[in-house]
Amino acid sequence: MLKQIDSDISLEQMNIVVVGHVDHGKSTLIGRLMADTNSLPTGKLEQVKATCERNAKPFEYAFLLDALKDEQAQGITIDTARCFFNSSKRRYVIIDAPGHIEFLKNMITGAARAEAAFIVIDAAEGIQENSKRHGYMVSMLGISQVCVLVNKMDLKQYDEKVFNSIRTGYTEFLTRLNVYPTSFIPISAKEGVNVTTLSSNMPWYQGLTVLGQMDALNKINTRSNVAFRFPVQDIYKFTEEGDDRRIFAGTVETGKINVGDDVVFYPSLKRSTIKSVESFNAPVSLSAQDGQATGFTLKTQVYVRPGELMANASESQPNFGTRFRVNLFWMGRASMIQEKKYKLKLGAASTTAKLVHVINVLDASDLTSDQKKQQVDRHEVAECILETTKPVAFDIVGDNPYTGRLVIIDNYDIAGAGIILEKIVSEESTLKTHVQKREFEWERSAVTQEQRIAAYGHGSKFVVFTGDESSTKEAIAAGLELRLLSHGFKVYFLRTANLIKGLDIDLTIHTEIMEEHIRRLGELARILTDSGQIFITSISNLDVHDLRTLELLNKPNEIVVINVGENRFDDYDVTLSLGSDDIEESITRVCDLLKEKKVIFDYSI
Repeated sequence: MLKQIDSDISLEQMNIVVVGHVDHGKSTLIGRLMADTNSLPTGKLEQVKATCERNAKPFEYAFLLDALKDEQAQGITIDTARCFFNSSKRRYVIIDAPGHIEFLKNMITGAARAEAAFIVIDAAEGIQENSKRHGYMVSMLGISQVCVLVNKMDLKQYDEKVFNSIRTGYTEFLTRLNVYPTSFIPISAKEGVNVTTLSSNMPWYQGLTVLGQMDALNKINTRSNVAFRFPVQDIYKFTEEGDDRRIFAGTVETGKINVGDDVVFYPSLKRSTIKSVESFNAPVSLSAQDGQATGFTLKTQVYVRPGELMANASESQPNFGTRFRVNLFWMGRASMIQEKKYKLKLGAASTTAKLVHVINVLDASDLTSDQKKQQVDRHEVAECILETTKPVAFDIVGDNPYTGRLVIIDNYDIAGAGIILEKIVSEESTLKTHVQKREFEWERSAVTQEQRIAAYGHGSKFVVFTGDESSTKEAIAAGLELRLLSHGFKVYFLRTANLIKGLDIDLTIHTEIMEEHIRRLGELARILTDSGQIFITSISNLDVHDLRTLELLNKPNEIVVINVGENRFDDYDVTLSLGSDDIEESITRVCDLLKEKKVIFDYSI
């Protein structure tokens, strides 16, 4: 509505959404709050009362909102979705949500943010279907501070039994939604009872007034006073003139960090200490804070990919994993369905995601709820379980709303936006399920592995070369293929470029393509090792999760991982580490390993 001109900007601001069934008194309550806190334009209350008297209509506080809306036609700038008033403690923005679609979309995408919800219920009519729908809406948005106002108590002679009956029934309903009300307040918005002052009409109620309850609410944390979070957007390496810096670049999402602070990267769990804060054409700084685009160098070098989340080791840590419960607002024209692959963006991270399970669906147009659907249609809000191909770092939205929001992309269009409510700890994954089903349905050859070993003179193995030294590891892998082939072994070296021919891309940036590349490679390895061959490949920029994915996809056959150059896998036991010097010597060491693994035999080479 009309923003108060004399608003004290030194007061903190809180956003509250007020919802209620038609004619349960929501507008009357808002009008009464504005009048009783002197937040109306000068003379507006008297003007509306005079208009009612001229038209022989009884005055109602809801008319104040209608009058303010009417002023829009007179060129006065107003916001029809919000109204404003002050208490001695805060500036309040009351969000009206008549258009549920836009409201829910704005809330979930972060365009708007209600820090508390007040649900209005008519004491005479009791709990209506819309009262339950609004409960669902509050639950879907993850609003933790909820107050229920039992209005029109004057129509029930301020009867405590009526109030208790509604409180008991609605509490039971909200509990099923995991919503736990901060308070229930009996009021009469029309008479001003318990709105800004307590009334002798209900001596049995000694709790807070509506305004008192608003002032007692906790303020949601702002970016500056929550834990430090820094999504790593890129990593720059310098080599000229002896400059050996590696700068981790991005924008500080929340909090503050200082030179000398210990940090942890998620989901890799790599640790180091801030050595310097780097900025372009700016004075030297010893700290960085929320909203600042900057870079950091570290005392101990760690090797992480863009998309990781850096946190201060001394503060609360983010979650990480592949499964989480979210509330998702779907905007895509095509429905969100299970088994389809989508791109998920969370901070600087980008990965492939699937819809695993739909818990509940809320139609944003009329707030009807459906617990049986297993797809999400346009303009629906779904509580569901998502699974990503690779672990991602995140915060629960109630702990940090800025790193607890995600976006879903379908066919290059933003199709959904969501808030993360819970990390799901599960040993199951769609990949494990796929491998189990694949192995169960795998039609075994009439030729056994033992017969193949006897015929070929060797066993099968999947050999993966990885590390930074691209040309060296390619040379070792190619040389290994030639040496094994010259001794009569069934061997094949797949150059990874052959899997992405025609794609001029950086796999460290296009992570979803890298994930598909790994999947194809693992499935191919399963076939070639089952055929009794020694399958060799060489890949750069692998991380631990990639290696474990290849292990899983190649089951029940074993994988051999050979690192060339500096070993970055401090949390994975590579089978063999090689330097980047003599190629022939390195090939011999790999052959010795294959002998040790009984893939090839002593007399063969």
